[in-house]
Amino acid sequence: MATSPCSSSGVSSSSSSGLGADAGLEIRTRSVEQTLVPLVSQITTLINHKDKPKRSDKTLQAIQRVGQAVNLAVGRFVTVGEAIANENHELKEEMSVACIEARRAGETIAQLTDVAKLDHPESDSHITIFTDKTGVVKAARLLLSSVTKVLVLADRIVIKQIITSRNKVLATMEQLEKVSSFQEFVQIFSQFGNEMVEFAHLTGDRQNDLKDEKKKARMAASRAVLEKCTMMLLTASKTCLRHPDCESARINKDGVFHRMRLALEQVIEIVTDSRPNGENEMAPVSIYSGIKEFKNKVEGLRENLYFLSKENLSTMLEVILEHTEDFTDSAYTSHEHREHILELSKQAKMELEQLVSVWMQAQNQKTKDLMEDLEVSILKTCQCMNELKREVHSAATSLAADLLKYHMDHMVLKALKITGVEGNLEAVAEYTCKLSEQKEQLVEMCRLLRHVSGTEPLEITCIHAEDTFQVTGPQIISAAETLALHPSSKIAKENLEVFCEAWESQLSDMSLLLREINDVFEGRRGEKRVYLSLPRPGKHNSNLKALKPVKLDTEEQAKIAKLGLELHLLTSDVDSETEKWEDQENEIVQHGQGMSSMAYSMYLFTRGEGLLKTTQDLFHQAEIFATEGTKLASALHAFSDQVHEDDKALLLLEAEKLISMCKQLQITAKASAQGKSATFTKVDACILKTRNVMTLLCKLLPLCFKLLRKNKAGNGCLKPAPPWKEDRIRTGTNAHTPERRVETFGVKSLENHVANMKFLESK
Repeated sequence: MATSPCSSSGVSSSSSSGLGADAGLEIRTRSVEQTLVPLVSQITTLINHKDKPKRSDKTLQAIQRVGQAVNLAVGRFVTVGEAIANENHELKEEMSVACIEARRAGETIAQLTDVAKLDHPESDSHITIFTDKTGVVKAARLLLSSVTKVLVLADRIVIKQIITSRNKVLATMEQLEKVSSFQEFVQIFSQFGNEMVEFAHLTGDRQNDLKDEKKKARMAASRAVLEKCTMMLLTASKTCLRHPDCESARINKDGVFHRMRLALEQVIEIVTDSRPNGENEMAPVSIYSGIKEFKNKVEGLRENLYFLSKENLSTMLEVILEHTEDFTDSAYTSHEHREHILELSKQAKMELEQLVSVWMQAQNQKTKDLMEDLEVSILKTCQCMNELKREVHSAATSLAADLLKYHMDHMVLKALKITGVEGNLEAVAEYTCKLSEQKEQLVEMCRLLRHVSGTEPLEITCIHAEDTFQVTGPQIISAAETLALHPSSKIAKENLEVFCEAWESQLSDMSLLLREINDVFEGRRGEKRVYLSLPRPGKHNSNLKALKPVKLDTEEQAKIAKLGLELHLLTSDVDSETEKWEDQENEIVQHGQGMSSMAYSMYLFTRGEGLLKTTQDLFHQAEIFATEGTKLASALHAFSDQVHEDDKALLLLEAEKLISMCKQLQITAKASAQGKSATFTKVDACILKTRNVMTLLCKLLPLCFKLLRKNKAGNGCLKPAPPWKEDRIRTGTNAHTPERRVETFGVKSLENHVANMKFLESK
């Protein structure tokens, strides 16, 4: 497979002013897109002013200041781009060309906006934005295209870092596979742990930056595999070293290494947007997505009777009904559900036949009566499909609820542990058969849930769960067989524990997934999922005991339940506020949504649910939450430059409160806590301070929304972008440190140089 970063991300967009960027570029990450938004807005404002008949001195001066600000910003932006080129020789030629184009375009815009001293710009011989309309559009296009190229090239470096990190992990994995002594293993695994943490953080940043929700979900699934497999690899390898002649131990270890390699490969496929041998990804179609598309086509007949053929509609229905066979053929579908699905399938065919008949008549003779008959047929067909959708949802979710309830006692796993320690090979064989049956049930459950998941990210989560049960089942069996052959082996016992914990964890995750699927079906929120990156290792990361996390007991969960409930209510309030904004890509909205999502995960933690499994997970999430709050404060500072002076002071005061509260939360989350009592006190403090931040956020969002509407309703003139601050410029002078190099030579440093180009409100 090609792992070249060349296919990273770029631009394929245009503005209402006809500013089309390079058609060969496509934006795939939010950081590149959000860096370009202010620049597009600023240039669009300039171009939209070229046709205004009345131009006051104030307007002319503002236009000139904007043009100069754009030129100055681009100049400093290019300085960073050139520094990147010098540090990355393989991109130097392309980056240099893009930088030269950007600088030239910026200078042209400055010249064309030099209008403040012209009393009658139209009659003057000096070429300006008013006299050379084609010139300013051309310069704007060149500027957007070249700046985008610089950003995309910088993004390639981020991709290159991920590929390099993956290669390091693979190389160390090969060493771990061949190791023959414990001492050597501990030494190499310590290095491997550090490399995995670096890879986790790089891919975590990339996951959050991806625009495509489907790719984001796939990345989360791959990273979840790597996170769980890291511990499996440790115990499976140690078991193999302790029992080198044991075939089941070798099979167990090989399975872990194979799964990790597949997950690493999938991460690179997502990052580079490529597939092995150039093949296209063929995702299976779910019943939900099929019904949604079918209904859209049927309802489209109201507007246009000729946009598709009857054969197309018939084929679409056939595909949907073929998928319902997954339910009717399943041994786990109840007789009642099976009969209802078959009955509705038959009815759907009849309704479509009636619809096609009326539709064909309406094409030949468009009378009022026929159009009314067509409307009735459309409604009846869609109603039938809704009933079918409801029936398969009920079948899948009721099966899932029953299976999860039945298997939640983990009796088979407990029996395998006991019989393994006893060395009872016959009993182990009996219980492995039962586990295989359980695996088949859970795999079937995941397949049916995928059909009714409702969103692509949840579909991918179902596929990931199916794979996890499919792979983990045989691994538990090989681990149990190893223990039965070596019943006194502590490491073999510990290895079986790790694989059983992975199974139990996946069952727990299925309960959350089922709730989310039901939420989507019922129109409630159901897609809030925050992924945790791998925990940072301590000094002795090769020590298994040091890696074991702490969970709250039932009594402790009860104590923080009230705080958790308050947090849940606040997340609902924040969601309601963010939904009011027309521009969902607004930076303030996105940071608010991100904080709400993280707070929701912390609320689930207080109930013993969700993706935050341990106190360490919670503390790590609190740190990320505080960082997101600090980013929101920066966005508020930027927004304050667009509001009137009377409102600015209030907004900045609230932003400073937010910064202070986030700093306090970070200090609390990072503080060490030894012992059960101290850990619980720290948990309580983190959730309390998160609640306080969310309370402030509930005040901030409506305030910003009100100021934004007030600003748009006002009739003020152009407000130029604030001057660039010298201390925002970063060059390669401090690039000798690896951490600083990542920050300096990437998309984020370039964001800083465009971030001050604010949205301008035109007269």
